[in-house]
Amino acid sequence: MPFPLPMNPTSSPPQPHPSTLFPDLNQCKTIRHLTQVHAKFIKTGLMHDPLASAQLLRHAALSPPPHRDLAYARHLFRHTHQPNCFSYNTLIRALSEYDDVEEGPIEALILFSQMGFGVEPNRFTFPPVLKACARAGLKKEGKQVHGLVVKYGLEFDEFVVSNLLRMYVVCQELEGAHMLFNGKRWELGSNVVMHNVMINGCVGIGDFGAARQVFDKMTKRSVVSWNSMISGYAQSGFYKEAIELFRDMQMTKEHPNYVTLVSVLPAISRLGAVELGKWVHLYAEKNKIGIDEVLGSALVDMYSKCGNIEKALDVFDSLPQRNVIAWNAMISGLAMHGQAKDALDRFWRMERFGVKPTDVTFIAVLSACSHAGLVHEGRLIFDHMVRVVGLEPKIEHYGCMVDLLGRAGLLEEAEKLILEMPIKPDDVILKALLGACKKHGNIRIGNRVARLLMEMVPHDSGAYVALSNMYASLENWEGVSEVRMRMKEMEIKKDPGCSWIELDGTIHEFFVEDESYRKSKEIHLMLEDMSRQLSLLGYEPDTSQVCLKMDDEEKEGALYYHSEKIAVAFGLISTKPQTPLRVVKNLRICDDCHSSIKLISKVYNRKIIVRDRKRFHHFENGSCSCMDFW
Repeated sequence: MPFPLPMNPTSSPPQPHPSTLFPDLNQCKTIRHLTQVHAKFIKTGLMHDPLASAQLLRHAALSPPPHRDLAYARHLFRHTHQPNCFSYNTLIRALSEYDDVEEGPIEALILFSQMGFGVEPNRFTFPPVLKACARAGLKKEGKQVHGLVVKYGLEFDEFVVSNLLRMYVVCQELEGAHMLFNGKRWELGSNVVMHNVMINGCVGIGDFGAARQVFDKMTKRSVVSWNSMISGYAQSGFYKEAIELFRDMQMTKEHPNYVTLVSVLPAISRLGAVELGKWVHLYAEKNKIGIDEVLGSALVDMYSKCGNIEKALDVFDSLPQRNVIAWNAMISGLAMHGQAKDALDRFWRMERFGVKPTDVTFIAVLSACSHAGLVHEGRLIFDHMVRVVGLEPKIEHYGCMVDLLGRAGLLEEAEKLILEMPIKPDDVILKALLGACKKHGNIRIGNRVARLLMEMVPHDSGAYVALSNMYASLENWEGVSEVRMRMKEMEIKKDPGCSWIELDGTIHEFFVEDESYRKSKEIHLMLEDMSRQLSLLGYEPDTSQVCLKMDDEEKEGALYYHSEKIAVAFGLISTKPQTPLRVVKNLRICDDCHSSIKLISKVYNRKIIVRDRKRFHHFENGSCSCMDFW
């Protein structure tokens, strides 16, 4: 909606404060009492006093619930003769905070638009207007308001600009947040992250170019401004940017607060930056920032996803109170680390403590069963969820069961479950079955599932790559060529393998077959040494993992440059002997890398922890915690 331009961009009188001239108003405790005062004002003629009518409106619109009555506030506003700026600000603020996002914020913007035809807004008008834009996801209108902020000379007002910044961070259609969340359903404990970000109100993938410009121009940045940017970056997938901004904040006089820590921990978790996570934990303790259920859950989630499940358990056990989010974070962490028995034990303990499990709890427990091949236990948990707890299974729960059955080789049963479930299958559940078909070499079911996926998500590379890999494992190069030709025609690109390793607080990123990183010569020499040492042990590279038609020597060469091996090589040359290495990968670790890193941990006497997109692998002395079941 186009907003009218200001008539005269001059400063307005100061925002009035509640007046002692109306003691009856100050004593109002209920709406009924307020209506009595309203009647008295009408009878005595005080309703013609702009200040009296404005204060009456303020009590109706902004009193703490349950004494707030927005319908009554609207009635008062409509019957106010020539409402002033304070009255407009009051009702706009109340509407911008209204629970109904589809009604309140829109009505607030309509009221602001009407205000421009007779009453000049002031510095107290714009924060609730910008909040309304953010809550409604109206970036276009938000930009118009930004223009008015500049025209009124308020672009350096800290309060106004903080809200402008938040609008840009939040204000992209909120479906972006759901896309991000749903696209990462493999990441157990995502509910913790989503719960944490709601504290700061920053969900959605916003206009970060505009937000950063506003932020960089701010002459004085409040902790709220820092938190908005950090949280926005973290929740929109810009993890490195979130951490870099957090580090910049530490160089200023503005100290991180509770919300800052909750906002940055998801980014730390995603990149596996455990040293920074430890600093955040220590900072909270030293500055007496209470580690409650929310911050505690975020710390449990962080330690779990950074590979330190022991510390996650310590934090969980030290929490004074544990809500369902804290329990979910802990169970999810145990599941990711393959500690299925412990995850199940915590689940039953949670129920004994009287904490009712949620949908997310069962996703975590079923995933734990899936990672450990506990088919019988998984079936019991699914039945317990339906018959005892009374929860109706969602697509995620069926997905866990399909994954559980598929990993165990029960492909026909998994396919039957998909066909018979009362919910239409999505791409995630079909990908779970397709992955199982690849693992067990069932080209018949795999080909059928892949075709369904291509129809459902025609531009998603996952189905094409999986089908191509299955053809390659059978040396059906004609089939591989056909799939890859189709990908080329549709301009579909495979997600490149990428791995991260944190050393001395710095995150180093490596891509497959990329030699643009620092120490590339030394890394190359270490990769050669790793290959030589493995050959001495009689290890032969699993060339079936290379899904291209080339000779065995070329295939072996391609395997050397997988991103997780590059990250491990960099870790070996950059740390002291026996220092544990922690690597994070964006894709599932391949069979050859898994087998290789098992031996590398023995040859170089290192504990190597790799987190792929599904789970953790703790490599030590030639074996892996997953027992080769992943």
